[in-house]
Amino acid sequence: MPIQQSEVLYTAVATAENGRDGRVSTDDGKLDLVVTPPKEMGGNGAGTNPEQLFAAGYSACFQGALGVVARQEGADISGSTVTAKVGIGKNDDGFGIIVEISAEIPAVDAATARSLVEKAHQVCPYSKATRGNITVTLV
Repeated sequence: MPIQQSEVLYTAVATAENGRDGRVSTDDGKLDLVVTPPKEMGGNGAGTNPEQLFAAGYSACFQGALGVVARQEGADISGSTVTAKVGIGKNDDGFGIIVEISAEIPAVDAATARSLVEKAHQVCPYSKATRGNITVTLV
């Protein structure tokens, strides 16, 4: 169920100039990056790109959701990492993205790790936002 405007706790504000070949910055100045298409898409690859930014945000958000689930389950996720791979390619409407999420959770067995990751996928805001819109694979 979507949240209402009155329930918003924080709003991030970012502005892009010149799209995929320009600059992106936040209103508070904490992020100010040159963006360029990757070499694989005909760019020079000198800057970051929207897919890398999305992967960074998704992995951080998912790691946070993993922490919430681990606390609820009493599981130890110390030393864990979450990696998001975001691919972009052509589809029927132009371009689309696909995501692969993997987590390394050394303090628990494989079955527990898988269960935690699946539960985190249900509560992560990025996962909720993308559900039914793009393919997200948990590995």
